[in-house]
Amino acid sequence: MNFDFTEEQLLLRKTVRNFVDKEIMPYIGEWDEKGEFHPEIIRRLATLGLMGVCIPEKYGGSGMDYNSLAIVCEELERGDTAFRTAVSVHTGLNSMTLLQWGTEEQKQTYLVPQAKGEKIGAFGLTEPNAGSDVAAMQSTAVKDGDYYILNGQKTWISLCDVADHFLVFAYTDKSKKHHGISAFIVERTMEGFSSKAIKGKLGIRAGNTGEIFFDHMKVPKENLLGEEGEGFKIAMSALDSGRFTVAAGACGLIMACLEASLTYCHERETFGKKIGEHQLVKQMLANMEAGLQMSRLLVYRAGELKNKGVRNTRETSLAKWQACDFANKAADDAVQIHGAYGYSNEYPVERYLRNSKAPVIYEGTREIHTIMQADYVLGYRKDKPLNKMLPAWPFEE
Repeated sequence: MNFDFTEEQLLLRKTVRNFVDKEIMPYIGEWDEKGEFHPEIIRRLATLGLMGVCIPEKYGGSGMDYNSLAIVCEELERGDTAFRTAVSVHTGLNSMTLLQWGTEEQKQTYLVPQAKGEKIGAFGLTEPNAGSDVAAMQSTAVKDGDYYILNGQKTWISLCDVADHFLVFAYTDKSKKHHGISAFIVERTMEGFSSKAIKGKLGIRAGNTGEIFFDHMKVPKENLLGEEGEGFKIAMSALDSGRFTVAAGACGLIMACLEASLTYCHERETFGKKIGEHQLVKQMLANMEAGLQMSRLLVYRAGELKNKGVRNTRETSLAKWQACDFANKAADDAVQIHGAYGYSNEYPVERYLRNSKAPVIYEGTREIHTIMQADYVLGYRKDKPLNKMLPAWPFEE
């Protein structure tokens, strides 16, 4: 495995970092405090070709490899989790799933404008009583002639008020449990669709998160993604992509914690010396660096498997679990290094700590990933190649 970045990837990292430093860093404290989401940042990312990084050029994307997407997510979360989340949901959960499972007509209708950043995609799986237990969902889709009639709701949906297209899941045959779930592409403009933002979040306050509702919403049968009953399989494959971007973003959060802590260590003095000279502070900094490097290795290993078109559920799960845990610990240590100042928004580390908690929960809690990894080790779980895989990179035209 080659750990060297290409010139294109190095330029990509520099481009995104410069964007974050100029367009996000100076304003994110105020946006977070006010709970404001700024969709113009998404539009500016689109002009840089960053809303379809690993989507083939023939579908409107930039045609870069999957590890290039990891670089983008890492650098965006260095600025704030909210904007990495937007790219994770739009690209990782929605667009990459359309690339993997969509018909040519669906790709032309929905994937192309999303990859270009002309339309925004979102993902709807979680419900008020169905999180880790996907089969507990209550949403239904009943076939009626040339349409499916959708009823139900989804919660904790990122980009709920700004997305144009949603990939959602509902039962077409509840008697079949997991095998009765199907996937649909729905549009905000469809009659019976509505959304509502969730307020009072602990973190990611500069992001748009909320609920979406389907009230006898008519969805054309052509908007069924895959076949009836393939929804659970499609959802799990989508999570392989989404979790990959979350893990990459966690590397960016660790990096942000380390940068802020190093700056403070060179400025603050206690007991007649810089606090960076104290051994226990050094220990926290060393743990951040170790966590960053180990997380990157796990993320880019999973990305390389994606580049080869190999199923990577096990590797992506491990990367997501460990990187998010490392980020949560790094943020906690960053606040500790800053002392009382870390407890106020005068410094960014309190925001990092608040933001670090959500990724430990969404797209598979740390407990779910712990069980998954144990089942792999015990031999209880073995992944078979899906009948539809993400295309290997470089993409063939």
